[in-house]
Amino acid sequence: MKTLQRLLLTVFAVAVLAPSAALAAQKFDFKTDPATRKGEKWRIAYYEGGPYIDYQKIFTETIRGLMKLGWIEWADIPPQEGEQTEQLWHWLATEAKSDYLEFLPDGHYSAAWEDQLADDSVATLMKRLNKRKDVDLLIAMGTRAGKDFANDKHHTPTMVLSASDPLSSGIIRSVEDSGFEHVHATVDPNRYERQIRVFHEIIGFKRLGVAYEDTVDGRSYAAIDVVEKVAAERGFEVVKCYAVSDVPDVARREREYVDCFRQLADRSDAIYVTVHGGVSARSIPELVRIAKERHIPTFSQSGSEEVKQGFLVSISQAGFKYVGEFHAQTFAKVFNGARPNQLDQLFEEPPKIALNLKTAEVIGFDPPIVILGAADEIF
Repeated sequence: MKTLQRLLLTVFAVAVLAPSAALAAQKFDFKTDPATRKGEKWRIAYYEGGPYIDYQKIFTETIRGLMKLGWIEWADIPPQEGEQTEQLWHWLATEAKSDYLEFLPDGHYSAAWEDQLADDSVATLMKRLNKRKDVDLLIAMGTRAGKDFANDKHHTPTMVLSASDPLSSGIIRSVEDSGFEHVHATVDPNRYERQIRVFHEIIGFKRLGVAYEDTVDGRSYAAIDVVEKVAAERGFEVVKCYAVSDVPDVARREREYVDCFRQLADRSDAIYVTVHGGVSARSIPELVRIAKERHIPTFSQSGSEEVKQGFLVSISQAGFKYVGEFHAQTFAKVFNGARPNQLDQLFEEPPKIALNLKTAEVIGFDPPIVILGAADEIF
């Protein structure tokens, strides 16, 4: 118990203090006040490798952050359907009011996780950035989008959001420098290591199950290198199962992940539920059912929204509010004259736990008092 308490206090103290330290180290102080582009609106475009619920939620909270700063008039954002972002983009382009920002009506690009469509979309958008030059800021949502546009093939300010690990996937050179003057990628280099360490201290598992796509991107999404590093230090076994993720066939993604999850439930004593195309609103109820039936503790790599749906525990994200505000402030500084790589890329989640007490009861887990004390979201 004392070890767990020390770990939580250390992990959470680092998370609290790091943003302040990073802010103090920033080279330049840029404003976030609303400003036009020489009397014109700033023109924004968006690209994603495909729909994913985190992209939708992070984008939504980024828009709320821009509203809070005054760049967009405050309004209720309509409820969104499924995992797509096109509906929100359409609302921004046609109904949201702003004297400063224009969300280009034809500026939303999604490759729907199809390789050929991704190639075509990247080529079309790259040509637009270099020839038409009618985009002042590009939002590259996710790892795949970041890898497609974090390069010197264009020079449009590009903000990479929701990339699982921009460092290991090669999107940026380092936490301090993206490697390109026009590129910024939000990064938390120790996020997944904190997750695995806290999960191990809480549960004390000997075999940790992880399902992921066995590709370079799939390993990056699942933070396999980090999992294996902590496993070597702590002496637990990593039980692996492979399931496709970045394919357009949604049913196949979900089916393979559920099959893997079922296998892991038989071979592991805890499961790390990674970011994966097969983990969705449709598949999560079945995954939760399997975990409860086998009395398997689960940790959501994605965050508290999945804990709300039935996984046992994660690091609380307060609905992505904090990271959305970080993105909004970064956008605002770019619009006020900052070059993207002049700005802090480091963002660390607030030091709180998300816990599902009903799931804990069903699987027979009695949360220590220190965990309840660190819980920001209890479902």
